[in-house]
Amino acid sequence: MIAYLKGIILAKSTTEVVIDCNGVGYGCLISVNTSELLPQIGEQCSLHTLLIPRDDALQLFGFAKQEEREAFKKLITVAGIGPKSALGILSSVTVDKLKEYIVTANSLSLQKLPGVGKKTAERLLLELKDKISSIETSAIQTPSDQISLLKQEALAALSTLGYSRQIAEKAVQKASAELKDEDISAERLIKTALKFAMQ
Repeated sequence: MIAYLKGIILAKSTTEVVIDCNGVGYGCLISVNTSELLPQIGEQCSLHTLLIPRDDALQLFGFAKQEEREAFKKLITVAGIGPKSALGILSSVTVDKLKEYIVTANSLSLQKLPGVGKKTAERLLLELKDKISSIETSAIQTPSDQISLLKQEALAALSTLGYSRQIAEKAVQKASAELKDEDISAERLIKTALKFAMQ
């Protein structure tokens, strides 16, 4: 079982990262939230991982935080939610927010997550209400966590406006670089990103 990796990032996208660990490159499927928390290509990083065997291959999933790994493990125990669906959910919502939705039985908010319909939302509430609360999450967000969430909000806003994922990502990256981190708000980031997307 591969539970943890530490090495140099060789390649990275919003859904996958390749890490060089002493000359061996490990490809990990990741959530958008984890991608946002990882450093740049060529820099060192560490990931909590989970290896899932399939009929035709072995899939390695990576997580920037242990709490996300635990949430992923619980999500894939629910009927109708596979590994990629679980990553989609964790790309769209923080673990804290997911816990809140489930503990408060917020079915409508769960149904807004990708791949989650009414029946799946009901299964999530039924099967995870007692399990999800056991995941320990950070009560205090670090500045990098807050910036990551703002970027996700900006990406979602541009996607809603019809921009492709590639254009939205480039626009948000340029907007983030133009604005000082301490001055970033969701509204400012979205407006600045929209300016770059329209160029």
